[in-house]
Amino acid sequence: MKFAIIVFPGSNCDHDCYHVVKHVMGQEAEYVWHKDCSLEGFDCVILPGGFSYGDYLRTGSIARFSPIMAEVGRFAAAGGLVLGICNGFQILCEAGLLPGVLMRNRALKFICKNVDVRVESSQSAFTSAYKDNEVLSIPVAHADGNYFASPETIKELEDNGCVLFRYSTAKGDLSPEANPNGSLGNIAGITNATGNVLGLMPHPERASELALGNTDGKGMFESIITSFA
Repeated sequence: MKFAIIVFPGSNCDHDCYHVVKHVMGQEAEYVWHKDCSLEGFDCVILPGGFSYGDYLRTGSIARFSPIMAEVGRFAAAGGLVLGICNGFQILCEAGLLPGVLMRNRALKFICKNVDVRVESSQSAFTSAYKDNEVLSIPVAHADGNYFASPETIKELEDNGCVLFRYSTAKGDLSPEANPNGSLGNIAGITNATGNVLGLMPHPERASELALGNTDGKGMFESIITSFA
């Protein structure tokens, strides 16, 4: 399987994603510069975390206009798998590939810590390696992770099973205390209606090998690879 790792000015998790895909998972991976206009030959696209264009204006709002994003849109429309992590999630929302927006954290502070995240469904190309309601410990590192959408959009996401991850307690309970950034419905990650585009704020690439003390995020990459096999 061949992964494209999109690199924007200010990306800083591109090498992390490349390392996990290439060296931990043993798959092909290539960096794709934001000014490129082709994704030919790739099977999955990853938009990594970071601070694209310095996070000027809204996070992801400038990166949304990078030439590669038109191709990411076409790739997704054709059914290709797209994974947006942290800043990648923000870019996907700004580009209209996912609904809603990521706003400033409720406490107006940058958050960098491990959080508990509940898997809402294993019936996804991104979560088949997990169990329903399994709780993962995965790091977050963001200042703008507060997911917001209209009541109508939230209902549509819920009704269509598009909420794939929620912030929870270690036991899987949902509570305001378990929500690090104020996201509506404790939402940590969502897919589009067809399920081939995922955006999430936690960083699975930072929890994918024992050298980092945690492999809870590895199942996301295993799921993607299994879905392609």
